Amino acid sequence: MKAETLQATVDHAFANIDKVCKAHAQRLEAREIGIVTSLSTGIARVSGLPGVCYEEVVKFPGELYGIAFNVDENEIGVVLLGDYWHLHAGDEVERRGHVMDVPVGDGLIGRVVNPLGRPLDGKGPVISGKRMPIERTAPHIMDRAPVTVPLQTGIKVVDALIPIGRGQRELILGDRQTGKTAIAIDTILNQRGKDVLCVYCAIGQRASAVAKAIADLRENGALEYTVVVVTEGNDPPGLSYIAPYSATSIAEYFMQAGRDVLIVYDDLTNHARAYRELSLLLRRPPGREAYPGDIFYIHSRLLERATHLCEELGGGSLTALPIIETEAQNIAAYIPTNLISITDGQVYLSPNLFELGILPAVDVGKSVSRVGGQAQHAAYRAVSGDLKLAYAQFEELETFARFGTRLDEATRKVIEHGRHVRACLKQPEFEPVTVPGQIAVLLALTGRLFDDVPLERMREAELTLRKATDEFPSDLVMRITSADELRDSDRESILQIAREVLSPFQNSP
Repeated sequence: MKAETLQATVDHAFANIDKVCKAHAQRLEAREIGIVTSLSTGIARVSGLPGVCYEEVVKFPGELYGIAFNVDENEIGVVLLGDYWHLHAGDEVERRGHVMDVPVGDGLIGRVVNPLGRPLDGKGPVISGKRMPIERTAPHIMDRAPVTVPLQTGIKVVDALIPIGRGQRELILGDRQTGKTAIAIDTILNQRGKDVLCVYCAIGQRASAVAKAIADLRENGALEYTVVVVTEGNDPPGLSYIAPYSATSIAEYFMQAGRDVLIVYDDLTNHARAYRELSLLLRRPPGREAYPGDIFYIHSRLLERATHLCEELGGGSLTALPIIETEAQNIAAYIPTNLISITDGQVYLSPNLFELGILPAVDVGKSVSRVGGQAQHAAYRAVSGDLKLAYAQFEELETFARFGTRLDEATRKVIEHGRHVRACLKQPEFEPVTVPGQIAVLLALTGRLFDDVPLERMREAELTLRKATDEFPSDLVMRITSADELRDSDRESILQIAREVLSPFQNSP
């Protein structure tokens, strides 16, 4: 009996030991440690990580992370994602076993974060229960739906002549200081109350420019539905490189939840330069203008993620407004032509128009939307065709008029009408115009009701007409903002109101 008791005791003891060993084994994790062999600007070379994969995250001392970019036989080239001045050759590097990811979710709305999801606004940690990889496959063709719903910018010249749809990729390009960011910010402001979330991604911008953009969003109440992802000009190039991908993953989370999202990349010129810097430091072969051969690919795989999902996947959309900087109005340069070929159209801002005070300085002749009227209210289509034709004729004839050529009466009227169109398409910053207001102004323009208004009073006359649209009957407003064609009776009602409103300004001294 004692032997049986002793055996039971021994068996129980061995069972407990076995449980303890299994518990400890579960807690033990295999760690792969490498060594920093050399450092340069934003780059580290690491040896001793034979199992590391491309774009896998590695960890350095001081909570510094990096991404494995070059995976060679004897060492890897790592892009550093933070302040690396404390690193030295010989420091340990640890594999993390996953690719780079970023926190996503509602907790990011209204916050200013860096591409790693760390807060920059002093409002405490970001609350998020989910993370998503920054590099994700673009939706398949069969998962996409046609772009048919307009994304109203509130900017008359864009909504009327260069319409943007939800799910479209529309490039904004122009020389420095021509108002590219202003158009993007105005578009974000116009999404207030339209159930569109916005993501503003500042890539390698000056701290003062970023602070101004954030202040403009906050003062106009747009930060309530906007996520701001920021890298500044003095940040490591690795952060600038991953910034648009991180911002896109944040936006995709909401798109997959069935929401409509607008993302602004400001700007991809700095992104291309950051990637060129990293590639040259990693000894990748340079190509045209020293850019690596895959510079087209890094932007195409980014912008292909913007789309309108089919109803089976929730019907959400991601609209992209990438910004690019040209030099001396050269839109045929390497990076601009790359992005023009990737996107669904472009809004070109002319420095010549900017210098003349024609703001926004949109060059209608060089701007295009390849989605066009498919993503435009029917009411716009009824007036925009005549308007674009009249404006193109005016620009053509204005060139000859500058030489003092004697003009016949018909040509003089075309030029005078074009000047009124151009004056009416001017618009101050932070002043988006509602759809009924735009339709009333555009109808009055095509009906030549503004032609007898002196140019110096055009602004006052337009504001008065827009204010009158607040009194439009609700059923008329509903038809204007719907997909239905504008009735002849509706058109006549609007024109009659415009005649009454504009009569005090016509032929006035």
